[in-house]
Amino acid sequence: MQQPKKFKYRKQMKQSRKLRGTETRGCEVSFGDFGLQAMESGWITARQIEASRVALTRHAKRGGKVWIRMFPDKPITTKPAETRMGKGKGAPDHWVATIRAGRVMFEITGVEKPLAKRALELAAAKLPIKCQVIERSKTIL
Repeated sequence: MQQPKKFKYRKQMKQSRKLRGTETRGCEVSFGDFGLQAMESGWITARQIEASRVALTRHAKRGGKVWIRMFPDKPITTKPAETRMGKGKGAPDHWVATIRAGRVMFEITGVEKPLAKRALELAAAKLPIKCQVIERSKTIL
């Protein structure tokens, strides 16, 4: 599973408002031929990212190349079960990636279109947000 090697602070403050709006960067397929784009905002845990990656690579039979275009860099803290309120913030429990609508999360190349589409759909089934499969735009400069 992914997590930062070094970090300045062990705990982060919770965001005061919901994830609004759409992503302005990272919205297009940059590396591969096909991509998985988020249609809504949310948090994706490191375990969910790993489960999606495994589903994607297994269906593609380890053919082609896969890019993961998100990284879980936000620590989520929890307090132990049956603990009274107060006495400080809990210990870091797991890591999440903050995803806004429009973000391309996975990219794949080196496989045929139907196989890539099915593999990305299987990866999307492991994620807690709605996703769509997109293709690289063939723009001529």
